[in-house]
Amino acid sequence: MSGRLYGVGLGPGDPELVTVKAARLISDAEVIAYHSARHGRSIARSVAAPYLREGQIEEQLVYPVTTETTSHPGGYQGALDDFYASAAERLAAHLDAGRDVVVLAEGDPFFYGSYMHLHKRLCSRYPTTVVPGVTSVSGASAAMGRPLVERDEVLTVLPGTLPVASLAARLDGSDPAVVMKLGRTFGAVREALSEAGRLDEAWYVERATTSSERVVPLAEVDPETVPYFSMAVLPSRLSPGLDAEPGAGGVAESAAAPGVTGVADPAAAPGLTAGLASGAVDCAGEVVVVGLGPGGRDWQTPEAQAALAAADDLVGYGPYLDRVPANPRQRRHPSDNRVEAERAAFALDLASRGSKVAVVSSGDPGVFAMAAAVLEVAEEPRWKHVAVRVVPGITAAQAVASRVGAPLGHDFCILSLSDRLKPWEIISERLAAAAAADFVIAIYNPASKSRRHQIVDAKELLLQHREADTPVVIGRDVGGPTESVRVVRLADLDPSEIDMRTLLIVGSSQSRSDGHTVYTPRRYPA
Repeated sequence: MSGRLYGVGLGPGDPELVTVKAARLISDAEVIAYHSARHGRSIARSVAAPYLREGQIEEQLVYPVTTETTSHPGGYQGALDDFYASAAERLAAHLDAGRDVVVLAEGDPFFYGSYMHLHKRLCSRYPTTVVPGVTSVSGASAAMGRPLVERDEVLTVLPGTLPVASLAARLDGSDPAVVMKLGRTFGAVREALSEAGRLDEAWYVERATTSSERVVPLAEVDPETVPYFSMAVLPSRLSPGLDAEPGAGGVAESAAAPGVTGVADPAAAPGLTAGLASGAVDCAGEVVVVGLGPGGRDWQTPEAQAALAAADDLVGYGPYLDRVPANPRQRRHPSDNRVEAERAAFALDLASRGSKVAVVSSGDPGVFAMAAAVLEVAEEPRWKHVAVRVVPGITAAQAVASRVGAPLGHDFCILSLSDRLKPWEIISERLAAAAAADFVIAIYNPASKSRRHQIVDAKELLLQHREADTPVVIGRDVGGPTESVRVVRLADLDPSEIDMRTLLIVGSSQSRSDGHTVYTPRRYPA
């Protein structure tokens, strides 16, 4: 039996204006879906946050475009059509598995809402329930403290995207009206109100029912300050004596709006060598190499979150995959940390069969991580048809540096002590050159259980070029549950305390420290 699709209205912005039914469905749902612009912030999710619970699957549906231009062959509408089709199939995977899906919608789902585009694609295939919400128009009226319509008045609701002449013609009269979707259209809407002779009676309502609510006469508004979640209101003329300061209230809108999240699945993964394609396939998907940053979701960029959310398959070192929340729609393929080339080939093969594949890396994928491995394997002729792109992440060096101040404030270099892929002779030569050049040095992979002499030799080499008091930052598991960060003198660095989860930052001759804070001045003496 399939799951049920719910389009749930959240009201205009105040979480306390979510209906009892909507709150219950949100709390009970196995899967929560919501829209997001590429910046990653979600108004819908923030409104629903009090009703979410641990363990729910979240599907972030990231718009490919909002107001910007696109290179899509079908233009702006073509890009959105493809997006909605893809998003609908992502939700269909959960519904087919018997999971109920709640799609969050600001305001009311069927009132200029993005949910309707998913509804139209799925309602004929799955049982569907739409839960109405308080509209932004109602929220705006409450915020103004004025009735919208009385007796035989007719309320007209208009999108601000209409041409000025059309807007002016529809506003010409005495009945109440609301113009939505302001933002970039505000100048044209103001011109239309002026042409219709109604500018002086128009009110401007922004983000009603929220903490940033604003209600002022529209003629006083600076066009540069107008967000999308605002509207122009011509209230009822049949309520004399209500021209005093408007009261408090709120607004929000269920039009195309941002949302957030995305992620992975706990299913067991096949071996990395299974099923590799012997030749090119017509239905090539894409490989996205994603930097998770050094810790949890707070360290990830919105672009990384969006790439994870859109993926069909997740490939990576097991402990890194464990940092991506589970999503049964997605397939997970964990592997050992020493099989980068095999992992890359496996991901490229999945993509060649039409899958959207995210290869995850801790930190930044371009720094001693999977981006170079994937691109190197992708040079093989059999993978030439597979698109590969890289999504950056916060590096371990940046994370450790941030915990103590600004040790990377001047010229620095990043160097790995691992001799698994390059000989120790090369490493020691580079370390000596960097030390002699007085770079601040961020040292990755300083030691492991089987590789101990390198950090001992490195300390001795550094002391040939640096003073014993040179500050060394020892960061371990930064961003993780066992994080520890200490600052020691180079002479006091104890190699026995260093392991693979540790990153070292060795100061230059100019780096300064009080034992807790470290920074390197931006000026260097002549």
